[in-house]
Amino acid sequence: MRIFIAGGTGFVGTHLVGALRDKGHELKLLVHARRSGMADDIDQIVGDVTCPETYEQAVGGCDAVINLVGIIREFPSRGITFERLHVQATANMLAATRKAGIRRYLQMSALGTRPEAQSRYHRTKFRAEELVRSSGLEATILRPSIIYGPGDAFITMLARQLRLAPIMPVIGSGTYRLQPIHVEDVTRCFALALEMPGTVGHCYELCGDNRLSYVELLDAVATALGKSAPFKPRLPLGLMRMIIPIMQRVPQFPITMDQLQMLIEENICDGSWKNTFRFEPRDFQEGIRAYLTSEKRMNH
Repeated sequence: MRIFIAGGTGFVGTHLVGALRDKGHELKLLVHARRSGMADDIDQIVGDVTCPETYEQAVGGCDAVINLVGIIREFPSRGITFERLHVQATANMLAATRKAGIRRYLQMSALGTRPEAQSRYHRTKFRAEELVRSSGLEATILRPSIIYGPGDAFITMLARQLRLAPIMPVIGSGTYRLQPIHVEDVTRCFALALEMPGTVGHCYELCGDNRLSYVELLDAVATALGKSAPFKPRLPLGLMRMIIPIMQRVPQFPITMDQLQMLIEENICDGSWKNTFRFEPRDFQEGIRAYLTSEKRMNH
């Protein structure tokens, strides 16, 4: 197949590109600027997902479109907002897909997406999903939980902090649960969905098999690094709800109110996606050990 991908240069996108190329697919990637070092057989389309005129023509001739575009944090002064990059970008991609006469469309959403969500991240993701569902296209929506793997942000950030000092502050009780999934398991589901007509019209929640409290996750990262469990001082939830709205205006501050809300409300699923895609996800402890230890060797 010839596949057009928006968001193909991000964390998930770079892994998906590799998975799709291994299956022999031809790829067109929407990029802000041409990248050196990218495989010669990948067609780089310079454009902006918020400006359909920059890529509409390139979508023509493809067999499927995949939209991976998403942000976890807004920077309004730079035009980086949930409304623009979740909702409007999806509307643009769907319009370009229909205009090109393409039927097959895959959308990456997020676990926890729902209309009544407290976080604007999840609410805008849901509005994007609604656009997909009403598009008339042969669409599949995938909702991954926290994604980990080489090049990730969250687990790598925790590992970096643990390497500096064996202290990991925890907001609130730390008993809220997470169910991370390896990036290669996510991209495998995308690649398989393209080949499975039965996934059309369905939305799949993707998570790993390991359901961990936040405190247990911190200990798992420490174990992967060959360290003992860190000291975990508790930061009162009420206090953080007063501090974060002020401090989140500073780009370097590590957490926003949206991210806090998503963390404490948990990020888990029942794993029923395995009934469709028919494979077992990677074990979390083994998965993080594989790339955290290799990063440690490279840093030395």
